Amino acid sequence: MKCLISIIIIGILLISGLTVNGQNGKANNYLISFADTAKDEYGYKNQKGEIIIEPGKYRFCFTDTFRTYAIVLKSGEGFLGIDRQQNILYKVFSIDNGPDYTSDGLFRIMKDGKIGYADSTTGKIIIKPQFDCAYPFEKGEALVSNNCTKELQEEHSIWKSNNWFYINKKGKKVIHIIK
Repeated sequence: MKCLISIIIIGILLISGLTVNGQNGKANNYLISFADTAKDEYGYKNQKGEIIIEPGKYRFCFTDTFRTYAIVLKSGEGFLGIDRQQNILYKVFSIDNGPDYTSDGLFRIMKDGKIGYADSTTGKIIIKPQFDCAYPFEKGEALVSNNCTKELQEEHSIWKSNNWFYINKKGKKVIHIIK
């Protein structure tokens, strides 16, 4: 009986070890940004040092460790989210002359003039672009509007609206009960 239990335990350990090692293999499959300082160009290399994305294709690589997606700056197109095959996933909302900051695990993206949200870990679209104005998430909620205007204040612009509402991370409207 003890022998049978030992065999079962060893089998479980072997299977779990293969699973963990398989996952680690995937986790280690990433690209690293690099700069050609002589030309001021940026690209991505694999862990062997082989160039995968030639320097100069993008003006700047904001994502230093490229696992499933990266944020890059492309001339004439702005800040883009790309996948490993360099397909454009979406445009990234621009703020302070750079791509949007991650807040509460999400960052803002753009499509056809509308704003949505993507996950900062996976790059997947969480809330499709559908809002005219949208602030970053805070404590699981974001303030958004579909009826707003931009108003210039000194060198920055701000959004104005009489129709603001909050959404949760599923994109559903949040109703706040005032007590």
